[in-house]
Amino acid sequence: MAGAFAAALESGPPDEDLLAAARSGDREASEQLLARHQPWILNIARRMLWRKDDAEDATQEILIKIWKALPGYRGESAFRTWLYRIAVNHILDMRRRGWDVASPRRSFDERTRLLADMPDGDLPDPRTVPVPIEILVREAGIACTTGVLLCLDGRQRLVFILGEILGATDQTGAEIVGVAPANFRQILSRARRDLNQYLKGSCSLVEPGNACKCAKKTRAFLERGMLEDGKLQFAADYKRRVRDVVEARSDELAQAHDIFQSGIFRDHPFYESPDPVAMARKALAALSPDLLS
Repeated sequence: MAGAFAAALESGPPDEDLLAAARSGDREASEQLLARHQPWILNIARRMLWRKDDAEDATQEILIKIWKALPGYRGESAFRTWLYRIAVNHILDMRRRGWDVASPRRSFDERTRLLADMPDGDLPDPRTVPVPIEILVREAGIACTTGVLLCLDGRQRLVFILGEILGATDQTGAEIVGVAPANFRQILSRARRDLNQYLKGSCSLVEPGNACKCAKKTRAFLERGMLEDGKLQFAADYKRRVRDVVEARSDELAQAHDIFQSGIFRDHPFYESPDPVAMARKALAALSPDLLS
């Protein structure tokens, strides 16, 4: 695996060494192996599922599923490819609140109408909300642009997250998704085109003259329950942005007419649970002793 996505996973012992130690009963190696991949699984799940609680639940389920499947790993593909295939297939098979994750949550036209039906309004009185207004507006912007991804079908969404946001190469992304590199590029191109068309026509983060502005929609988002001012899902205190974690692919993106959309999504937080090792331990604790030996 090459590229930004893979490079960010290279610190510490190789996966294969941790895997061998884990299979021999080394609990610390087991925790380290799962904890290494947990943040990336979580970040894929957050963008595929939108809701923080759903993504965290899915990540926990995936860690357990990976460990249960380890006896069946025969080395026919790279370990990381095998691991992430389990993760993305689990997510694509999910249903949440009547929504089949492999399908779009709604169409771009439906989303346009949804936002148009929300009246513009002044920002809330700072004395009535428990977080600074600028954080609340940022929450609205990240929630909205993350929600745009849900207008893509599941495979397009996954390919865009891997290739455009997390910086996976065509080869790596294709191996995870289970398609040829040429097909991966085609799917990514269509996802870029669809997002480009919508964002340029609707989002003021892309075209300042567009009517839909985060600050003007924040009050409506609050009133409709799409934001919870006391429980931030997206703009809570975070250490890193996606762009701080993945390498910039300036040679490729400089040629892309839609470079702006990479900037929008890579300025989103890189989501991290407070303690990836604790999540790994929780997953291992859910397994029976015979699966850990």
